[in-house]
Amino acid sequence: MHIKFFGAAGEVTGSRHYLEGEIKGKKFCFMIDYGMFQGGRDADEKNLEELPFNPADLDFVILTHAHIDHSGLLPRLSAQGFKGTIYCTKATKALLNILLLDSAHIQESDFSRAERKQKLGKWHGDLPQVLYSVKQATECLSQLKAFDYGQVFEPINGIEAHFRNAGHILGSAIAVIDVEQEDNKKRIVASGDLGMYGQPLMPDPDLIESADILLVESTYGDRLHRTLDDTKDELVSVISETMKHGGNIVMPAFAVGRAQEILLMLIELVRQKRLPHLNIWLDSPMATAATHLTEKYFDELDEQAQDTLEWFAENHQVVDLKFVADVEESKALNRIKGGAIIISASGMCEAGRVVHHLNWNLPYSQNAIIITGFQAMGTLGRRLVDKVNPVKVLGKELFVKASVHTIGGLSAHADQAGLLRWLKGFKSAPGKVFVIHGESHASSNFAAVIKQELHWENVIIPQKGDLFPC
Repeated sequence: MHIKFFGAAGEVTGSRHYLEGEIKGKKFCFMIDYGMFQGGRDADEKNLEELPFNPADLDFVILTHAHIDHSGLLPRLSAQGFKGTIYCTKATKALLNILLLDSAHIQESDFSRAERKQKLGKWHGDLPQVLYSVKQATECLSQLKAFDYGQVFEPINGIEAHFRNAGHILGSAIAVIDVEQEDNKKRIVASGDLGMYGQPLMPDPDLIESADILLVESTYGDRLHRTLDDTKDELVSVISETMKHGGNIVMPAFAVGRAQEILLMLIELVRQKRLPHLNIWLDSPMATAATHLTEKYFDELDEQAQDTLEWFAENHQVVDLKFVADVEESKALNRIKGGAIIISASGMCEAGRVVHHLNWNLPYSQNAIIITGFQAMGTLGRRLVDKVNPVKVLGKELFVKASVHTIGGLSAHADQAGLLRWLKGFKSAPGKVFVIHGESHASSNFAAVIKQELHWENVIIPQKGDLFPC
């Protein structure tokens, strides 16, 4: 059996891991995740790369969760000939009905807009690439098959798998895959993205006791997050100061997971009387849909989140929460001069409505931008975090006068301590540990810590295109 890394190796996005082997003389091959690369022209080129295998030969795909950097190229894979089953959790399947259709719609809209501008002589250079259409995304959704956490399924003869809760976002999973090998079984565990311990929305990640081959993420493998209490203190301070000076707050947020977590924390801070009545606009149709879906999967949230939501249902007047639907309503937010908290996607500020809100709010010193999640290299969000000034927004140079705050404690990813805590759940060292889904410095730092703290020897940092026996 071999594993080959097609993405999220030496970088954060584009999670795609290919496994092939034989069971009783019969060949098999499958993918764990099939995500989109994100962040700049380099990502566009990677998303368009020719595959080194025939998609029609794939037996199945195991999907850890719905975020686009793990799922976003599935419709393209299907359009290129993959006809097998995509296995995921039930909540992930529900989220994909939102995310993949939205992704396709954005691609088609961006192309149509650019094509119109080109005909008017207002577009120079190549037109945006459409990786897949809404029709192709819809067809891909028919290939999904969903299971509960812990429910064992058999994708093909000789392979059994099940999902455990990763605590990252709704439906996120650790994939546990047992492959029959001669007279025993070889266990492959893929962490997917692991959530923080004690975060306000999702439960802690499930612990796994054994693995022969382990794929573990390392997004924050080189750092520690602020504590939840410190995070709340900083959030209260930034919001209070901004409101005192009559400013607006723009919070770029991933539509699935982060937006709901931020809402929950703000409601809880009002409940604790640490913040006054707030005026919040959730300006993302996808985030709105994901928020309503979160309510549907109420039982999968942690107990504290359930308690806060039940309290808010009885005290909804303490927060003026508005879900923004159409584009005109979104544009109207830019006429608000102060007192607004605008939560909008995309989380890395690369596209979507948040870019327009940044365009209107960055030039004014009374405003604040609160960055709540990981910002990949090459993204506008990363340039804001790195204090680049001016920045290019909507094709023009913009001087940043608003204050920019990075609040790492709101991350949906475990930090180095959280990742180590999860690894300590294994009763013995896996045969091979592949450290993936992190920028090079984060992965190398985390690999060194694993060896030092856990005394695990066979720790590997794969690069894109690397092939390893397992």
